[in-house]
Amino acid sequence: MKTEAIRPARIDFSDGAAPVSMDFGDVYHTRTGALPQARHVFLGGNGLPERWRGRRRFVILETGFGLGNNFLATWQAWREDVQRCGQLVFLSIEKHPPTRDDLRRAHAHSPLQAQADALVSAWPALTPNLHSLDFEGGQVRLLLALGDVADWLRELVASVDAFYLDGFAPAKNPAMWDRRLFKALARLAAPEATAASWTIARPVRDGLHEAGFVVNLAPGLPPKPEMTVARYAPAFTPRRAPSRLTTHDPPTDALVVGAGLAGAWAAHALAREGVACTVIDRHASPGAETSGNPAGLFHGVVTPDDGAHARFNRAAALFAQRALAPLMDSVPGRMEGLLRLHPEGGGVAAMQAQLARLGLPAEHVQALDAAAASTLAGVPLGSPAWFYPGGGWISPAALTQALLQGIPLAAPHQVQALRPHGLRWQALDERGHVIAEAAVVVLANAADALRLLDHPAWPVQRIRGQITLLHTDAPLPRLPLAGAGYAIALGQERLLCGATNQPEDAEPLVREADHRSNLAQLARLLGTEITPRGELTGRVGWRFSAGDRLPVLGPVPATLPENTRLDQPRFVPRRPGLYTLTALGSRGITWAPLAAQALAAWITGAPIPLEATLLDVVDVARFTSRAARRSAGGR
Repeated sequence: MKTEAIRPARIDFSDGAAPVSMDFGDVYHTRTGALPQARHVFLGGNGLPERWRGRRRFVILETGFGLGNNFLATWQAWREDVQRCGQLVFLSIEKHPPTRDDLRRAHAHSPLQAQADALVSAWPALTPNLHSLDFEGGQVRLLLALGDVADWLRELVASVDAFYLDGFAPAKNPAMWDRRLFKALARLAAPEATAASWTIARPVRDGLHEAGFVVNLAPGLPPKPEMTVARYAPAFTPRRAPSRLTTHDPPTDALVVGAGLAGAWAAHALAREGVACTVIDRHASPGAETSGNPAGLFHGVVTPDDGAHARFNRAAALFAQRALAPLMDSVPGRMEGLLRLHPEGGGVAAMQAQLARLGLPAEHVQALDAAAASTLAGVPLGSPAWFYPGGGWISPAALTQALLQGIPLAAPHQVQALRPHGLRWQALDERGHVIAEAAVVVLANAADALRLLDHPAWPVQRIRGQITLLHTDAPLPRLPLAGAGYAIALGQERLLCGATNQPEDAEPLVREADHRSNLAQLARLLGTEITPRGELTGRVGWRFSAGDRLPVLGPVPATLPENTRLDQPRFVPRRPGLYTLTALGSRGITWAPLAAQALAAWITGAPIPLEATLLDVVDVARFTSRAARRSAGGR
């Protein structure tokens, strides 16, 4: 999806009863009140709360978030309903979202003050992403898509139970009500999905009818005499891509092989979705391999073209910031910002121009000259830097242990093979004994996943990395630094730096030459040599990385029958119940939370918190599709 800079809403609050959009010249809600309109039109018009009762999950899609009143009213109705669904997922699209200050102003006197305050507190940086905001411990999830509705309806991967068709009047904002958009709604509609809108405009009703909805008029909220209600009842059901099918009958249990960052986040995400997990690892405790390093970084990425790599990294960094924040009190680490040095040339003016062109807000990333970067770092730096206010460092070993609290760990066990057993999978040890079995297996065991899958031809490699830990009397940076290597001050005059990058190097012992290489890299990063005090210590680990520098996740491709369409990952057939999450490279802390949540949603049928085009670029089946396209091109 081609992204555009998000332009915040311009709101006139001079009429306290009815805020006005200065961009569209229309009110955000009727003078009768935003909450009465939400309850009558959108909740009542979709048969809520009755329709969500007894459901494990209920999914709503709104076509205009506005000031968030429909979401708040729906959340409150869910809270008050003793028979509520287990999880409420609210997808909403907004091209011109309010700023945090305007959102706070809009809800300064809200009758739903607790929920409004929570929404304001969680309000994301206004970047063109699908932002996942959890409330009520994840039982209420807001997936907020910032950008044009026509773009986002093609990108959402979800099965929707109810549609809130909101937005400014068709005469004021005709693009919001284009007939082609209703066909996109039909693609997302679950069986018996409903829709409601305050408008009865003929093009809206005709568009719904042509998309397969049975359309009726119902009593409106005064002063409007009527409103539109609809039920999805198509003459035929549109076919969905095999790998993107969703279901309301998720598995009850899962095995996760690997207790590093990938496995810990996968098990954590599945458990939050109600799936009972058992984690299997060949070591006695979690995070014993590369995830056992004392510290690692998390931050975003800026590139000139804002391509798929940058967009995934930004989405992952924003998600990681939200996911890690509640853990920072109990896990060693700091989330006070990170500096990524930018010595490539062009200077800070070119960096700032790039941010302006991409429209990335200062809340997410800033371009600083060397003096400003040095002030933040507390040490002299010789180049400008990208500053990520939500970046930082954390102990991956302690993080994995925190994520696996309460989740059974079968260890130490080496999974020698996997065996299908009816509709379930069994993990076998070296003697062929069953370690455990479940409906789903997630292979999160880095390079060893390839062995268990009989060595598929994926372009991935194992990369050795040695870190160096030193004591020094030199001033230490107040913030973690990244660029050509990294530097993290761990306190007590300790500095962590590294790491080497040595593909297919199997040496497990710490090498003095690699310490020297890390110190030289540190000197280039800081612009000065650091004199260690005492003996250098270090650790060796292996990263598993794909050639395109993106993670590998999703259902494992199946043996392919002839004449199967393979040109896109979503069309590749999959092996039922078998998934992978691997190849996190050097960005495991940043990537794993979002990748794991996307995988958990894929497994359980929840809306996936990643747009379809980005899902394609991280989907394990991308390798199959690329091979198929190369083969077709050669004929």
